[in-house]
Amino acid sequence: MKTTLLRPFVCTLALLALFPYAAAGAQTTASPAEARAIAKEAYIYGYPMVDGYRVQYEFFEDRQSPEFKAPWNHIYSAANVFTPADRTIVSPNSDTPYSMAGLDLRTEPMVLTVPVIEKERYFSIQLIDLYTFNFDYVGSRATGNDGGSFLIVGPGWKGETPKGIKKVFRAETELVLAVYRTQLINPGDIDNVRKVQAGYKVQPLSEFLGVSAPKAAPAIDFMKPLSPEAQKTSLEFFNELNFILKFCPTDPSEKKLMERFAKLGIGAGKTFDASKLSPEMKTAIVQGMADAWAEFADFKAKGFDTGKVTFGAMFGTRDYLKNNYLYRMAAGVIGLYGNSKKEAMYPYYGVDSDKQPLVGTKRYTMHFAPGQLPPVNAFWSVTMYELPGSFLTPNPLNRYLINSPMLPKLKRDADGGLTLYFQNESPGADKESNWLPAPKGPFQMAMRLYWPKEAALEGKWSAPPLMSVK
Repeated sequence: MKTTLLRPFVCTLALLALFPYAAAGAQTTASPAEARAIAKEAYIYGYPMVDGYRVQYEFFEDRQSPEFKAPWNHIYSAANVFTPADRTIVSPNSDTPYSMAGLDLRTEPMVLTVPVIEKERYFSIQLIDLYTFNFDYVGSRATGNDGGSFLIVGPGWKGETPKGIKKVFRAETELVLAVYRTQLINPGDIDNVRKVQAGYKVQPLSEFLGVSAPKAAPAIDFMKPLSPEAQKTSLEFFNELNFILKFCPTDPSEKKLMERFAKLGIGAGKTFDASKLSPEMKTAIVQGMADAWAEFADFKAKGFDTGKVTFGAMFGTRDYLKNNYLYRMAAGVIGLYGNSKKEAMYPYYGVDSDKQPLVGTKRYTMHFAPGQLPPVNAFWSVTMYELPGSFLTPNPLNRYLINSPMLPKLKRDADGGLTLYFQNESPGADKESNWLPAPKGPFQMAMRLYWPKEAALEGKWSAPPLMSVK
């Protein structure tokens, strides 16, 4: 989901008397050069928050949106997997039907109850705050498949663990996204997935305990988010960020950062009026936003595309990421709401073994030597995405991935290994069982290892290269 930063309200000393900031203590100034540097920092910091807010607004607030799922504090379940028709979340997985809930924790905590789930079926509930940190998990890896009720509390909640609650999870922000993934073992398994989803429950703590509800928090006047394209250049980005920050109490580690952002009028409760900026200041801030995208592009080309930085390394808790905001931005652009690596690893294929971009008119293979399939406690998959959007790509087989539950139907090599084929045209009838169709144009792929074993986490196993067939 894409987040928008509030427009920095940058003033020179000469303009300060005419255009003071609305927030107390915000009457500061910055030179155009400093404004450009701050705008770059603030954009990198806020991009995933702004884009994430866009998604949550569509899912839980905008009832006119075709992507609307359910009101806040209600669960929505989709008894199907993602297809090329789904165009909101980039790089979606198509292994696990999703359920989701937007949690407003301002009035009281929310209770997530899950049923007992058979041991062979993987499930997870990813808990994501407005910063886009994965602050914790419920699920097969984290809490087991024995069912139970779990309490999600906001930053201001104080209390003892209530009776009947297995574990309390504390969020940094007042709004939280809970993303449920329930494994679909094969296409004929969908009714069993629906039964599991029917057992998921979301309710306020007062309802769970059977007591009177506290006084409700004031209704939120949600800001309409920018479009994905407008987020890239519009100065309104910073006003949207300011709105989001109202629900995000400042972490001690970011106090000085917020003081620096305040020089541009960026921060919770601040107002940024781009119409009152001089042309020079507007130019400086727009340049700062462009600088942020340039830094992302450099990181992607030199770090991510080369495999120096893995997909899973960019997701996790605040403590894990150590406030690496470039990683957080890159995660938002490449695969918003991806899992932390202990939950899932994502070897990424943006280029072939010759470091050339992938295009469907070429032919590629991926070979697993005997005994070298991805080491997982749950399952693995390889998914195809067309570019530039990074969405699933239509094809005559309606096959968007190859995964481990398909192994009995895949053709093994003579030595017991496994070779997969990636191209637009059929590799031949004898190889079609192992073929994942590509678009004619550019594409990328993601391998997913759900609940990876230590061999993968410690780097003792590595994903095979994608070889171009000459």
